[in-house]
Amino acid sequence: MSRISKSIKNVTYAFVGQIFALIISFFSRIIFIKILGAEYLGINGLFTNILTMLSLAELGIGEAITFSLYKPLKEKNIKNCTMLMQLYKKVYYIIGIVIFLIGILFTPFLEYFIGEMPDISNIYFIFILFVINSSVSYFFSYKRNLIIADQNRYIATLYRYSIYFIMNVFQIIYLLLFNDYIGFLLIQIISTIVENLLISKKANKMYPYLKNKEKIRLNEEYKKTIKNNTKAMMMHKVGSAIVISTDNILLSKLVNLVAVGIYSNYYLVINALHTIFSQIFTSLTASVGNLCVSEKKEKQESIFKKTNFLNFWIYSIATTSLICLFNHLIILWVGEKYLFDFYTVCLLGINFYITGMRKSVSVFREASGLFYIDRWKAIVEAIVNLVFSVIFALKFGAFGVFLGTFISSITVCVWVEPFVLYKYGFNKNFKYYVFKYLEYIIVTLINTILTFFVLKIFNDYSIFTFILKILISILLPNTIIIILYRNSNEYKYYKNILLKQTFNKKHTKN
Repeated sequence: MSRISKSIKNVTYAFVGQIFALIISFFSRIIFIKILGAEYLGINGLFTNILTMLSLAELGIGEAITFSLYKPLKEKNIKNCTMLMQLYKKVYYIIGIVIFLIGILFTPFLEYFIGEMPDISNIYFIFILFVINSSVSYFFSYKRNLIIADQNRYIATLYRYSIYFIMNVFQIIYLLLFNDYIGFLLIQIISTIVENLLISKKANKMYPYLKNKEKIRLNEEYKKTIKNNTKAMMMHKVGSAIVISTDNILLSKLVNLVAVGIYSNYYLVINALHTIFSQIFTSLTASVGNLCVSEKKEKQESIFKKTNFLNFWIYSIATTSLICLFNHLIILWVGEKYLFDFYTVCLLGINFYITGMRKSVSVFREASGLFYIDRWKAIVEAIVNLVFSVIFALKFGAFGVFLGTFISSITVCVWVEPFVLYKYGFNKNFKYYVFKYLEYIIVTLINTILTFFVLKIFNDYSIFTFILKILISILLPNTIIIILYRNSNEYKYYKNILLKQTFNKKHTKN
């Protein structure tokens, strides 16, 4: 299969899988809130973020080894693939054990991360269950990354979302029958183990050399590359984890646990959309990695421009829809008492757009192995985020926490990442990217403002009105983008792919 064919297949499976996951997550969240309430929701969000921090023990070595797999997979070098996978196995088993031990040692200090301890029984045991689920996810999961690096992400996606859907169904049934949070978490742990075992078995069938027991020494070239990339990715992981995971911790400590519960509903939607769209771009990473080891810089930049246009198109429409529809959705879903004010929603939408517009750059940076050059960026971002989030949270509450994230993004990430990609990836000045980025912001603002004022004619919060608003918030921005970019090379590129795929399907049927 060609890179384009594999990318389309990977993206399709990821997109459809995440849509089903989003639907079942919404139903699961409704049952969760009705049966267990806001405090359990807050604890669920807080513990998830703490475990994200503990996952720093992974140190980014997974990404470093995955990058090293692109070349031997393309060359069908079984010896080097086996060597790298043996290292992967060893490291991930150690990581799983380390995360478990750190989590257990961390448990007595939970009260320092919660402003006021909630009236929830067995709270320490609940945290230990989170730790177990996180640690067991590393056993056998290294084989999943070989499948992904070989441009077959759709296989891993099929297993992941199938198990996730089944898990949520069982959790919903369990909550309805027993009203018990601990059993809810045990189902999650069992699902994690089952998924890892199934994907491991599939990988063994696809790559028989994984069963090879003969030890192969890691050569100096790979050792040096992986060592440097791991150091860099460790810094990226630390910075990213602080930025992503501190929001709930700061809300819990500086605002209250109910604010964590309210934000967790918004975050579920934001994270679901990020996950859907991330699946699209991460599904391209292996193909871009293949591109970077086989094509010239000009071809790489050309494909990047097209990927960046797709990035803008997706996130422009999604951001417009979020800002215009978010509170209507929350009212229909969980009720008015779980609402943030409109200004906070706008800030969440802006942060969503800024984070989303980094996807295309991240895909090419990771596929090109440019981890080491901007390693300090993530640490600076984390410090700026933490400092400003604390300062503004004390004055503005939840709005201040998200304002700190916005400041760290625009002062650090927005320009450093594309600068590194253009200078060291494409060997060019990144002036073109800057002008395009500003152009895309203006178009997104136009989309959002026009859609917002069109939707103001609807002043009720019924399901019918919400569906009508969804249609308008998708169709109107799409129409604007098509009118503005119908003559661009990027638009014509995707149009031709769509027409070609449609023609091929019709031809196959005939």
